[in-house]
Amino acid sequence: MRFFPQTLVLRTTFILLAGLLVSNFVGLLIYNQERNLVLNNVAGQDIAERIAAVTRTVSGLPKSERGAVACSQSGTGFAAMLTSEPLVQASDRSSPSKQVFGILSDLLNNPGPDKLRLLSTSSNEELAIMRPFSDTLQSCTIPLEAMGNMGGMTMNMSMVRLMQGWSNNGLLQVSLKLDDGEWLNFLTSTPENTQIWNPRFVLAFVVMAIIVTLLSVWAVRRSIAPLDIFAKASEQLGRDMRAPSLSVDGPPEVSRAARAFNNMQKRLQKLIGDRTQMLAAISHDLRTPVTRLRLRAEFVSDDEQRQKMLADLAQMEGMISATLSFARLDSSDEELKCLDLAGLVQSVCDDGAELGHQVTYEGPLRVSFLGRPLALRRVFDNLVDNAVKYGKEASVLLVESKENIVITIRDKGPGIPDAEVERVFDPFYRVESSRNRETGGVGLGLAVVRSIIRGHGGEVTLSNCKKGGLCAKVTLPKPEK
Repeated sequence: MRFFPQTLVLRTTFILLAGLLVSNFVGLLIYNQERNLVLNNVAGQDIAERIAAVTRTVSGLPKSERGAVACSQSGTGFAAMLTSEPLVQASDRSSPSKQVFGILSDLLNNPGPDKLRLLSTSSNEELAIMRPFSDTLQSCTIPLEAMGNMGGMTMNMSMVRLMQGWSNNGLLQVSLKLDDGEWLNFLTSTPENTQIWNPRFVLAFVVMAIIVTLLSVWAVRRSIAPLDIFAKASEQLGRDMRAPSLSVDGPPEVSRAARAFNNMQKRLQKLIGDRTQMLAAISHDLRTPVTRLRLRAEFVSDDEQRQKMLADLAQMEGMISATLSFARLDSSDEELKCLDLAGLVQSVCDDGAELGHQVTYEGPLRVSFLGRPLALRRVFDNLVDNAVKYGKEASVLLVESKENIVITIRDKGPGIPDAEVERVFDPFYRVESSRNRETGGVGLGLAVVRSIIRGHGGEVTLSNCKKGGLCAKVTLPKPEK
């Protein structure tokens, strides 16, 4: 997009600002809701305190003066009257009457439900409820001429004064029994509970939330996409040094990083190629003097010395070949192929069993994997051969999960010291107890195994089993679909 920020810094800033605006808006809604709750609590407290104050005033007067004083307390949004019977027959204890009932009970020293009754009424019943209060007010106010007709009811000034200041939220009726048996009745507006979650607001909020969410997801995905590309390229480079170079398109930071990555890949390829060529040249040059020494050793008259010299020369030639083979692993020309890994491991086990070794396989019959068949065959040949050679038998277990393929090779040998579990993967390193020329090898077997497995994006580890023996665990990542 033309107006969308091109740098990762500006994109991240844009996302943070969008998130900040959304969080502030949500905080404003929460604040508004809490504010309404506090205001309603204050309104309920004011209603209860006013009723309690009028009740104390009226109950402390002579009986002959109570009616007039109760009338005098009536006004805008509030009416009081004295009757012989309660106007409220039963309490509903619903909000908001429950809130006022609790506060009023505390202010009046808990008169009990038989003496205190509260009832909240919807605004549709206002006129019918106001009639007895209006009639009573006429006896203690100066009647004025009618001001109109409303629902068949003649309106006078007392009625008008009573109805002024009432909210549309409903009415709250209170009947309180005095000590002499009379009932003091009150009529007032219920505390307003303004709700912001009206249908129009909810619809606007949902639409806004959807739009902001879509924009945020789109922006984040665009910003993170280069990182995902670099991660995949790094994994592919670890498996294949000849992987294609990255595209240098995109924001300036991404283009610069892509060029640096491509340059690094070229330098690594050149470094490995130079090393391979150097080792190949050294191997070729060393074989010539080794061959000369072998020919000269044939002229040694002492048979014992001649055999020792030939054995040393054979060992040198084996080390040269093994070193060259190990160096060429990083530049292998073998192509990646879709293969049956389970079948390959089973084939290795079957070959070992045919040679008379105790080799068993457990696992699925078929597991697809993208790798180099010859290199992987070399890995499992090496691990199974080591298990049979040093541990008498090999138990191979293959387990497939959603993310990985794990192949475990266990033996029943003496194991190796814990301090040397990692060192055995170093080139030319051999465990002290295995330094026997009859076992063969130059200490490159496990180094080759780890190099091949890591070239496939996996890992190989060794550990001593609790019940004895050594456990080799190969973990390979599942191919992406």
